[in-house]
Amino acid sequence: MTIGGVGSGSAIAIFFIIWWTVLFVVLPFGVRSQLEEGATVHGSDPGAPAQSLMARKLLWTTAVAVVCFAVFLAVINSGLTLDMLPGPKPGHAVN
Repeated sequence: MTIGGVGSGSAIAIFFIIWWTVLFVVLPFGVRSQLEEGATVHGSDPGAPAQSLMARKLLWTTAVAVVCFAVFLAVINSGLTLDMLPGPKPGHAVN
């Protein structure tokens, strides 16, 4: 079985890598520290988040990862190759 011309196992692995990368991009958005909120919990670091908002971040991560994966599949199925990019080609000597 294939997903957009990519084997299902490869597609799942690529989606997971994209999802995980997007998660690390999304994590810092909207974070306010306990110190900024003025509600420091005794025994915790003042720079710790006051609220993690993880459910919202996981939903945003999934939505952005789906879009990125769709773009990936579009590029894979478009017929573009690295030979179409400007610059030196693999296997050619650069003078």
